Amino acid sequence: MDSILKERKKALFALGEKTLISRIIKDKSLYLFLLPGMAYFIVFTYIPYYYLTLAFREYDLVSGLANSPWVGLKYFKMFFNDVNMARVIKNTLLINIYSLIFGFPVPIIFALLLNELKNVYYKRVVQTISYLPHFISSAVIVGMVINFLSPSTGIVNSILVNIFHMEPVHFLAKAEYFRTIYVSMGIWKEFGWGAIIYLAVILSIDPALYEAAVIDGANKWKQIMHITLPGMKNIIVITLLLSLGSLLSVGYETIILMYNPLTYKTADVISTYVYRRGMGVLGIGAGSGIPEYSYATAVGIFQSVIGLILIVAANKLSKKYAEFSLY
Repeated sequence: MDSILKERKKALFALGEKTLISRIIKDKSLYLFLLPGMAYFIVFTYIPYYYLTLAFREYDLVSGLANSPWVGLKYFKMFFNDVNMARVIKNTLLINIYSLIFGFPVPIIFALLLNELKNVYYKRVVQTISYLPHFISSAVIVGMVINFLSPSTGIVNSILVNIFHMEPVHFLAKAEYFRTIYVSMGIWKEFGWGAIIYLAVILSIDPALYEAAVIDGANKWKQIMHITLPGMKNIIVITLLLSLGSLLSVGYETIILMYNPLTYKTADVISTYVYRRGMGVLGIGAGSGIPEYSYATAVGIFQSVIGLILIVAANKLSKKYAEFSLY
């Protein structure tokens, strides 16, 4: 009996293998289109995993990674004992929490408002204008912000001086203003793009539900609360989970373009700290000017592990209480 089952399994495996090969040969032109994408992920995602071992080695640039001695958790311990650890984690968390509190509802509210516009032409114009900043380079966006907030020629200071008769404010030189500026800039840049997803979900809701609600005497507010928002629940939960998973991740490009030693107190986050330590850039808490690749890799791994833990925990809570999860 066992031999018969083994023969059947072999036959099924051979049939499946033959079927797979025949499908690949038949649709070879389609599979060729996958090759550039596969090559990209292999070269830039999977091969670099080997270099994560930098965090556990005393990296020597001359000897190379393979010949660098193992040091275990030395660099993780260094980070946990670093005087700058609490500051960069605090700044990273605060910037992301503020972005979540103030930025997360904006695309949802904007999509709801945009859905109520009856003039199709005006609706398209507003939507196009709102999501255009998403496609503008971060360097250009930061340049615009710097010009707007310039103490001599910026439009903001011109209003403060000429209308409110105040002294010019050096916004980007004051640590207490940095988080507000960064979060506001991020909201302005991304809310229109984020609203596209929510608007698509709203348009997919069955119109018969709204018709039935109107017949029952429901006004616009009740329709939004009892039909539109429940219909958007799944996508809202997904985007919230993804946002929670990146609480310790802040794009360093924009911050590096904006901050300076005067604002390190509130602007220096994990990503920028890793950059400065890894590249040996002199500055507050940056090191002696010697690149510290192993230390920077260890901090980056710590950041990724915490992000993974956050998204798994948030997913379990969502599955338990909201009855919806990513997996």
